[in-house]
Amino acid sequence: MNRRDFVLKSSLATAAITSSTSVMANILSKKNTINEVNIGIIGTGDRGSGLIPFINDIKNLNVLACCDTLPFRLENGLSKVSEKAKGYTDYRKLLDNKNIDAVLISTPFNTHSKIAMDAIDAGKHVYCEKTMAKGLDGIQHLINKTKDSSKIFQTGHQYHSSRLYTHVVKLIKEGKVGKISSFECQWNRNGNWRRPVPKPEYEKAINWRMYREFSGGLVAELCSHQIDFVNWVLEETPNKAMGYGGIDYWKDGRETYDNIHLLYHYPSGAKASFTCLTSNAKDGYQIKVKGDKGTIIMGTRNAFFYPEGIKEKKLGMVDGVAGATVSFDKNKGYPIKIEHQNPSKQALQDFRDSILSNSIPISNLTTGANTAIAVEMGLKAMHNNTIIDWPSEIKF
Repeated sequence: MNRRDFVLKSSLATAAITSSTSVMANILSKKNTINEVNIGIIGTGDRGSGLIPFINDIKNLNVLACCDTLPFRLENGLSKVSEKAKGYTDYRKLLDNKNIDAVLISTPFNTHSKIAMDAIDAGKHVYCEKTMAKGLDGIQHLINKTKDSSKIFQTGHQYHSSRLYTHVVKLIKEGKVGKISSFECQWNRNGNWRRPVPKPEYEKAINWRMYREFSGGLVAELCSHQIDFVNWVLEETPNKAMGYGGIDYWKDGRETYDNIHLLYHYPSGAKASFTCLTSNAKDGYQIKVKGDKGTIIMGTRNAFFYPEGIKEKKLGMVDGVAGATVSFDKNKGYPIKIEHQNPSKQALQDFRDSILSNSIPISNLTTGANTAIAVEMGLKAMHNNTIIDWPSEIKF
């Protein structure tokens, strides 16, 4: 299967999308004539400025401009660009620059939808950092604006681009773990999750993740990657969500929870749990995919297969190379080996390729919206202490 076929098949299979075929046909019918991409970075905080060195290393992808409302962050972003770039404090002025083909949006969560819609109106391709949009209205407005656009829209769930993750998803779909019963996902840390603030008036601009007005907290910033993975593997969206969270450790004025525990139910019967702690880092980031034939355990850089009831340590049980012995970790199983690079860099390369080839990204409007809706379900379940159903009012 070639890349274009894979992308189309993956997107069409996603649940809750009834009009994906016409959307994709519309986008793919547009002819693209550019051979390199000039990009503007909107938001040069930790994430935005951290992606610039990757872009510097990607052929035919050039940072032409940076924008941030905080002068010291704008200066930091500009200092990382390998060539001269123009600075803006108003993203709308950046969008007026006709030499910019695309934008990378890495601003606070609550601003994603508005900036992305303005970028589409300005004729720019969009790479919008996760989570795609905040709140059901923000999600719906961005769907309406983007679904008929000829511009490429990629959501920044970078593990969707990871060649390790795409390989594991392929193994799972081929039946490696058998019938899936559950996913156990966690992203644990030990720290207050705060950024240093040079002046008190910058508190909310820098630590926006701590305030509900701007943020979805741990669910939107961390769990969303793993929710995206579960949706991708199952080719479904959750029909119910429930969970608990609290501000139980860091009594520092934050409004978003310092620990969250979510459980999602999928139409196939599979359940997926998501845990994030900020007071205990044991095992850090981890995804367990459990089926009746075995378990796949994933980190950010590696993956292992642990078969059900099989003791022989043969590589053939992992990838078909019979007779080759491999190291066996009694806690994780047999390693799944495949060459891959930093998923954020890979995602940016995929964004460039999608623009140049005029093809739908693997992490797109459809997958991004489904994950954003699931994030909103989890937040409502915790905040309202109730079970939340998939919102049927969202229209694609």
